[in-house]
Amino acid sequence: MPLTANDPSRKTWLPVPTASDFPIQNIPFGVFLTRDDIITIGTRIGDTAIDLGALHQLGYFEGIDLTDDIFLQDSLNDFIADGRKTWRLVRNRISDLFLEDNPKLRDNEEHRKEVLFSMEEIEMQLPVDVGDYTDFYASKEHATNVGSLFRDPENALLPNWLHIPIGYHGRSSSIVPSGTPIKRPVGQMKPGDDGTPGFGPCKLLDFELEMAFITTATNDLGKHVPINEAEENIFGLVLFNDWSARDIQAWEYVPLGPFLGKSFASTISPWIVTLDALHPFKTEGPKQDPTPLPYLQQKGKKNYDIHLQAIIQPENGDENVVANSNFKYMYWSMAQQLAHHTVNGCNVRSGDMMGSGTISGPTPDSYGSMLELSWKGTKPLTLNDGSQRKFINDHDTVILRGYCQNDTVRIGFGDCSGKVLPARES
Repeated sequence: MPLTANDPSRKTWLPVPTASDFPIQNIPFGVFLTRDDIITIGTRIGDTAIDLGALHQLGYFEGIDLTDDIFLQDSLNDFIADGRKTWRLVRNRISDLFLEDNPKLRDNEEHRKEVLFSMEEIEMQLPVDVGDYTDFYASKEHATNVGSLFRDPENALLPNWLHIPIGYHGRSSSIVPSGTPIKRPVGQMKPGDDGTPGFGPCKLLDFELEMAFITTATNDLGKHVPINEAEENIFGLVLFNDWSARDIQAWEYVPLGPFLGKSFASTISPWIVTLDALHPFKTEGPKQDPTPLPYLQQKGKKNYDIHLQAIIQPENGDENVVANSNFKYMYWSMAQQLAHHTVNGCNVRSGDMMGSGTISGPTPDSYGSMLELSWKGTKPLTLNDGSQRKFINDHDTVILRGYCQNDTVRIGFGDCSGKVLPARES
């Protein structure tokens, strides 16, 4: 089925600001609360939110096999479960409706009032009900940096890292949409000289610059997803800040890995950008040596050229870009991650989320966490106001941004932000 919505020559009758993340070629999907306190599934072009539930009720998806309530739900899970054919039909139809020379909705003022909202009139929600969330550790540069900081720099990567996409099962209940404040976590830390563990607010609060992909219902229990079919089962991507309490994590992670140091909060951007919209930005990933086992061997371009930024904004202060990275640096691709996740017969469901792990590049300014940027606190960053950061302070806001751009179009994700509040008092 052709991706007509991707045509870079298309223009819309809606206003789209210059350098917007959301041109008519994007058409992401999300969930929002309207000015009438109605929750609906929608999309966005420029700074206009589009109520797909109202659009469907008014008959604009005629000819596409959709249930009556497919867009009148509080999550995208059922729509995602319908599969790629439906996603493409709907996205192409939305694109057609908003073409500058299509009068069908453009010239119907009554329908426009029901369907269109300014971004100030809506409140974004979590786009999916995340049943399960897996976080990978798929950036070679990040894994090497962490191994160098905590182990022998000459043997920074553990023996399994170059053979399998390492991952762990995260906590889906604490995934929150962009703009949700994050309370500093409390927990145990490594013992001091007296051998007694410390307890209190995290002192080494960190962000992790990640992306996450959302799956459809990929396989039944006991079956697997072959790598050549993996991308067909990925709906799209969001920006992802997997907040980390480094001091809590350092004490708890042996022998079973991350737990309370990760489960207190994870922030995602609220618009899911489809793999179809990102298709023009596919690129080669890093060379894999040694060659992976056959079930992980992939053909063609499987990485995506997505420019990424991490920003710290002190309270009442300016934004400070502290990292510039790129999703193309990922050693293990999304297809490899999904193929590996299911090779043992683990079933994956619609709305499941899989994080990339911290995305670090080859240079110090492209590292995706404060742990690396400040090199475990030994090289503090100086912000524009003269203050320094080894990790994240109370009242700092961390903002992640990402976009793809070529000579004809820019496709972005919007902000993924969270402000850090002080820890609870008791």
